[in-house]
Amino acid sequence: MHTGKQNHQCKTCGRQFVLDAANHVITAEQRTLVERLLRETISLHGICRAVGVSIRWLMHFIVTCFAALPDHLHVQPVAAPRDVLIGRLEVEADEMWSFVKQKANKQWVWIAMDKQTRQIMAFHVGDRSHESAQQLWTNLPAVYREQATFSTDQ
Repeated sequence: MHTGKQNHQCKTCGRQFVLDAANHVITAEQRTLVERLLRETISLHGICRAVGVSIRWLMHFIVTCFAALPDHLHVQPVAAPRDVLIGRLEVEADEMWSFVKQKANKQWVWIAMDKQTRQIMAFHVGDRSHESAQQLWTNLPAVYREQATFSTDQ
């Protein structure tokens, strides 16, 4: 194996295994450090090297943290300054694409952010279809769907 250990195969079921596999336990201090580093602009591989965890563990940890968040973060619109007579909510919506493993596997990221605070209101990862745009719309907080003015690049 890439770790330098001998890989074995069970004769009855065919499953591969390593004798005396050592489980690397991630301590609570390491988890706290990973959470702090995720808030910074550090690459995921950089975090893995700094903390000594695998990229697979880090991705699983990120998914677990994301799943623990509430479905709706109760986003409230920013109060208008007192000197403005008419306050209005403005949202900028845009999409960008990247690929996973090969360029034929395009993934689109749809983003809606408050124009004043630059806070991300909603996002959706999918293809570039009407259904994905509709999913971004449903992910927006109701107050923004009802009151905001939207602008896009086209």
